[in-house]
Amino acid sequence: MKTILVIEDEPTIREIIIEFLEDVDFKVISAENGARGIELAVAHTPDLILCDIMMPELDGYGVLTHLRSHPQMATVPFVFLSAKADKPDMRQGMELGADDYVTKPFTRAELLNAVNSRLDKQATVSKHYRHKLDDLRSSISYSLPHELLTPLNGVAGLSDYLKESHQTIKPDEILEVAELINRSAQRLTRVVQNTLLYARLHLLTQEAVTPQEYLHDRLEQSDPVIAKVAQKTAATANRVADLTLQLDPAPVRISESNLMKIVEELVDNACKFSEPGSPIQIISQLQSDRFILEVSDCGRGMTPAQVTDVGAYVQFERKFYEQQGSGLGLAIVRQLVQIYNGNLVIDSEPNHHTIVRVSLPIN
Repeated sequence: MKTILVIEDEPTIREIIIEFLEDVDFKVISAENGARGIELAVAHTPDLILCDIMMPELDGYGVLTHLRSHPQMATVPFVFLSAKADKPDMRQGMELGADDYVTKPFTRAELLNAVNSRLDKQATVSKHYRHKLDDLRSSISYSLPHELLTPLNGVAGLSDYLKESHQTIKPDEILEVAELINRSAQRLTRVVQNTLLYARLHLLTQEAVTPQEYLHDRLEQSDPVIAKVAQKTAATANRVADLTLQLDPAPVRISESNLMKIVEELVDNACKFSEPGSPIQIISQLQSDRFILEVSDCGRGMTPAQVTDVGAYVQFERKFYEQQGSGLGLAIVRQLVQIYNGNLVIDSEPNHHTIVRVSLPIN
């Protein structure tokens, strides 16, 4: 049974609304003023709130402003009841976060239609985000442990081998095992560093203002930085022969380390999700007052829905493809680009190509 909170200072109107709602099996709680309405809302977390605008002491706008600042109440549908329904009043309410208006006098059908339509919409939105949350939980529960345990198992297994075979193993075999252990350790280190970086950037991107530490970042010549990181990342994947660079010596408003991180993650993804022997192209150039970086590959590609869902710990079709990665790379790139007031666009066609385009300001 859905719970509706009615906040109305006129007793007669309040009783009529309660009767309308209870007749169709809603549970109704009511308040005679704004302050009491806020108390009941926080105490009961109703499924929807009907609130009069014109009330003494605390009007409907004040109630809405207070409740929208409360995390528990931020998404509860809020419908105004008002004899005033001209455009400025409606605009003010919508800007504060109201979901709908019901103009007095209203009929039983008008009130119930407004209530049911808002509840139906809320149910659809909630279902959508529950599905997204379930997908995220599934991705985290699979991807992150896999990314942590795989290199740890490599380190443990190879070190056990050295312990058990140290008397008979040859020097060249020791070197080979040591290199494999080092590779596993580097992979584990990167997962941990990316996880910590993602968490830090996520907090920064919640701020309305660019953090001071990023305000004065500037790189006068980007091409040597891009070339160095791209070639190193491609070499790790044995894909240097597939790499083509077309780089302008352009300035960009970003730190060298953060540009390196963007290039590393984009090239790593291009190597990971395309076949050896297929081309990977990197282009950087100036367009008007923007720095443009494009990384393209002719690999697996993504559907429009997958492009929309790109985020941390999301690995598409992992059950069909054996692949490394926690899905943090593009999420980190997106956060870094956002901090520097840039744009990230992904153009992808399944089984054909993926082009990731980063646009950053010069000044």
